[in-house]
Amino acid sequence: MEFGLTLFTSDRGIRPHAAALAAERAGFSAFYVPEHTHIPVRREAAHPGTGGAELPDERYSRTLDPWVALGAAAAVTSTIRLGTAVSIPVESDPITLAKTIASVDHLSDGRAVLGVGYGWNLDEMADHNVPPGRRRTMLREYLEAMRELWTEDEAEYHGEFVDFGPSWAWPKTARTPGPLTLVGAAGNEKNLKWICRSADGWMTTPISQDISGSVRRLRELWAEAGREGEPYIVVLDGKPVPEKIEAYRELGVHELVYGTPDRSEEEVLGYIDRLAGKLGLGATV
Repeated sequence: MEFGLTLFTSDRGIRPHAAALAAERAGFSAFYVPEHTHIPVRREAAHPGTGGAELPDERYSRTLDPWVALGAAAAVTSTIRLGTAVSIPVESDPITLAKTIASVDHLSDGRAVLGVGYGWNLDEMADHNVPPGRRRTMLREYLEAMRELWTEDEAEYHGEFVDFGPSWAWPKTARTPGPLTLVGAAGNEKNLKWICRSADGWMTTPISQDISGSVRRLRELWAEAGREGEPYIVVLDGKPVPEKIEAYRELGVHELVYGTPDRSEEEVLGYIDRLAGKLGLGATV
């Protein structure tokens, strides 16, 4: 089992390239950032953590563009995986987004990881003309279309939300048919079936509790769908409790990810070193 870090990037505090470099040097295997294009001031959508319009963190409205942040991180790192936890692809143009992701993957020598979500903030998504009842279909088409662009010399796709004729698009991604794609969502039957059809694995939500039943069900559905291997499972953990870590290891979780605080660069770097020590990671530099 590997360990990763997630940084809720913003226009204050530590910058993503500094955090990613520190994470790599401390022995972490992955570095993730989130995405929100904007936050409408007046909203009806409830936050899954607070249950209302209140946001648990001011950084929701201050997030950096995830792929720009990961591009900066790619320039100063060499081994750590660079991903989103999570991005909202349907808020972008799929052809342009495919180019952006492939460029980060190319410049990082194949280290990009695509964590995606359906999007809880319906008000934010409405500003991008995303129909709330069709979010899943739209995301599926985006992923299918981008995979065509990432793999085919002459790519084309014809769907309800994405439609383009034979096209040339490079670079291609290092991994076929595209970067490891994880769905960040609750572990219910509907989401797990969607993962087995359209993704490579599951990323839990920060408020997920006992996931053992969901993990077992995901593996059952994976086999029933005729998928090879097994789904990749990432858990967004809270604090590094040894008993919990061992339980996740026994469950077959591939990766545990821990958040970093919203503080100065000096404080965050110290936190990363202390966390690495608690997890028994060895520094690589």
